[in-house]
Amino acid sequence: MADRQALILEAAVRVIARNGVRGLRVEELAAEAGVSTALIYYHFKDRAGLVQRTLGFISDRATGYTDKAIEAVEGTEDARAVLLQLLLGELQDTPRVRENSIAWGELRATAIFDADLRAALTESTHSWNRDTADAVADAQAAGQADPAAIPMDVAERLNSLVEGLSERWLSGSLELERARTLLKGAVDAELGPYPG
Repeated sequence: MADRQALILEAAVRVIARNGVRGLRVEELAAEAGVSTALIYYHFKDRAGLVQRTLGFISDRATGYTDKAIEAVEGTEDARAVLLQLLLGELQDTPRVRENSIAWGELRATAIFDADLRAALTESTHSWNRDTADAVADAQAAGQADPAAIPMDVAERLNSLVEGLSERWLSGSLELERARTLLKGAVDAELGPYPG
């Protein structure tokens, strides 16, 4: 991705996190990114194209910070810990995670009314579920999870919980540490007792 496009998409995430999708105005985005509105239209064609590309950008950015969270436990042969860090990576009190999570929630809500965005969101969600299901399967292969669990079912339930906990945390109705504790409990409930 060209540097200018990345700059615009970073700014789009900030604007959506601050004002919501309905509050995303190309003129404000141009000012935020320090570019002309013409350049935004050149790269993204229209507002709908910009919103869809922002969704993909958010997904890629989330992969970056969840991968960093996983690095802390990779190589320990604890596949269950890798799964937990993959999920907890979405519940970090950093500006990047906050922006991403707020913008993701806004885009998910907007997709209810926008079929084109819904398709892109569905693909991003499926990708996230596949990654999580692979981590569940790895924990099963390592003997660290209930072998009868269906990885994709577990992944969909856990990722749905992450989204709900994130929304409650970001809206101030749940403390971050409580959200993280609830998520850890859900992983234990889904995977069964930790062997050892």
